[in-house]
Amino acid sequence: MATIGFNHYNLRAPRALMDELKAFYCDIVGLEEGQRPDLGNFGYWLYAGDQCVLHLSQAGPDEPRLTHVNATFDHAAFTCTNRPEMEARLKQHNIKFERGEVPILGIAQLFIKDPAGNGVELSFTERDS
Repeated sequence: MATIGFNHYNLRAPRALMDELKAFYCDIVGLEEGQRPDLGNFGYWLYAGDQCVLHLSQAGPDEPRLTHVNATFDHAAFTCTNRPEMEARLKQHNIKFERGEVPILGIAQLFIKDPAGNGVELSFTERDS
């Protein structure tokens, strides 16, 4: 038995916040809404290319979900292109970001928070920076 890759992660939130998260991950990060089977509850599946990487599912009314809290989860990272364009988009939407880099790997990073306070890393190779 072996783990051979990463499949997806799931964010579960009340409907209004879930819709905000969808808009953020589509309009800002650049994921695209795609096909989602009927799973008995409302939600969205968001894709990077042909890979479904983020599930958004609606929390029930009796299922409180905390936001903007510290936990062991730090961030999810997305490989992106065209850092200057992304920085301009973040500024246009008044989204604060921090820059980082991993010079030995030729990676530039932008760190942001989604509407629920989850950390998001946008990672660019040197040729895309």
